[in-house]
Amino acid sequence: MLDIFLKTLPFFALIGTGYGAGRSGFFPEEATGWLTKFVFYFALSAMLFRFSANLSISEIFDGPLALAYLSGTGVTYLVAMGVAYARRLDTPTAAIEAQCAAIGNTGFLGVPMLALLLGPEAVGPIILVLAVDLIVFSSLLVILVTGARDGRMSPRVVATVTRGLLANPMIVSICLGLAVSALALPVPQVANDFLTLLGNAATPGALFAIGASLAARSAERIEIALWLSACKLLLHPACVALAALVVFRVEDFGASVIIAAASLPVAGNVYILARHYGTAPQRVSAAILISTAASILTVSAVIAALS
Repeated sequence: MLDIFLKTLPFFALIGTGYGAGRSGFFPEEATGWLTKFVFYFALSAMLFRFSANLSISEIFDGPLALAYLSGTGVTYLVAMGVAYARRLDTPTAAIEAQCAAIGNTGFLGVPMLALLLGPEAVGPIILVLAVDLIVFSSLLVILVTGARDGRMSPRVVATVTRGLLANPMIVSICLGLAVSALALPVPQVANDFLTLLGNAATPGALFAIGASLAARSAERIEIALWLSACKLLLHPACVALAALVVFRVEDFGASVIIAAASLPVAGNVYILARHYGTAPQRVSAAILISTAASILTVSAVIAALS
């Protein structure tokens, strides 16, 4: 495990550097917002487009692998919602807590870190995980929150989900890249060089932005944040491992990638959604802070066990 820990340490050191810069005030919250926007709309999108354009659909979409991740994540989601309902929370709050428990930081942390740690052949399954998170579970959250507040499903809910998907640059870049791949369109070398150069900024930029954004978060509702962090870092990878290795019996490498992806800390976009809907942003903020700090050890342990 020490060897894996030393390999993951530079990634978390970059997060720590961003946290220090944000905490000291040297890198203000406004700067963090602009850096995040650059990574989200440019660097990470360029990386995902290049990966997708240079892979075939068969290298990304694997039916049993998708079902294993979807079912393992779904079980985690249901457990978190069940516990929330047992505490007599309403549906929007229960859905936000379930999102914390089941959706990891695959875009900003998983894509750059796991692609380097597990090798380029891990890119296809990582993109698959990211697509399931964004298309299935982000849409599910919008449906649950909006449907509960409206009291019924309506065309407005469908329109909101559709707009959210079309406005997400990660989904758009993956879809455009897959279209280029499916049509066998050549990507000129100069374009690939440009995408590589821009995409290389995604790793340091995303990790620094994660750290800087954590500096503005407060650790309130500790007991709930600890429960949600435990779900994300322990229960989620355990459920995905059970689905992948026992139920669907997917091949070992693909299983390792989706289990490692499931071990990632709570995604930052859950906080954005919580703020947008005015639902429990403090507990989401605390869960992101605690799960990211604890993941320094837990992610290394999971990857070491898989290795």
